[in-house]
Amino acid sequence: MNSQIKSIHIFYHSANKQASLWAKKIKTWLRKEYPHVKLADKDPAVVLILGGDGSILEAVAKYGGKGSMIFGLNMGKIGFLASVREEERFIDSLRAVLEGKFNTIERMMLRTAVKRSGKTVFHSEALNEVVVKNPLGMVELRADVGDHPVQHVRGTGIMISTATGSTAYNLSAHGPIVMPDIKCMIITELLDHDIPTPSVVVKYTNELSINVINFKNRGLLSISKTKKAFDVLLVTDGETIFPLKKNDIIIVKSSPKLIKFVQLEDNYFFRSLKEKFRFN
Repeated sequence: MNSQIKSIHIFYHSANKQASLWAKKIKTWLRKEYPHVKLADKDPAVVLILGGDGSILEAVAKYGGKGSMIFGLNMGKIGFLASVREEERFIDSLRAVLEGKFNTIERMMLRTAVKRSGKTVFHSEALNEVVVKNPLGMVELRADVGDHPVQHVRGTGIMISTATGSTAYNLSAHGPIVMPDIKCMIITELLDHDIPTPSVVVKYTNELSINVINFKNRGLLSISKTKKAFDVLLVTDGETIFPLKKNDIIIVKSSPKLIKFVQLEDNYFFRSLKEKFRFN
């Protein structure tokens, strides 16, 4: 049988026994049912992720910006980013994708840069969120939308998330849930020691900045490779970490990259909410 999809890459962690078993099963099934589909590590049409949301974030960082479609089979705990969560539907869902019976939803990413004394010293991209925080103390931060201050925090930190990330760390911080196809940025404080301020949702065309105003230099944390001590850090998607200094300015704006996620059914997002939060 000729398929609409010509190449696929299977992304998983070998330490995940369930994922390893499914990878072998899927490869055998592909050779039998879809011999014309090529297993390709470079520029595949579809990246099939066997794992949880963390694995999907890793796959997006590696393949998403190259135009590959992201298709996740959930083998983790949360599974908000997965296209399919029920194991009994894995094979039928994969068949539908290979035969072109699916839609895609485009999700925005965040592009982040750290300015220090007028120079860019770090840049990164994130699908879920960008976080500036002092995990073991207090930091004073100001978040601006263009030239307009919108939050002033003396506490743990500030997070900027996408609609995709609204169901991740943002949700834990009591930020709003936003439908994943809405292109926006959500500014949420993290444990402000003053009167709490609500999250602010802004249009994706805005440029945001977080100014590191003040914190105590205690050097309670260190980077394992360099052993350099720091207190305040920038974290993107829970993986990439960069130590910050006083007067650093973190610039956050929408990335030109749009990540294509496979969608097999309408209203999948609302069904996910119903399952996770037990809505009646």
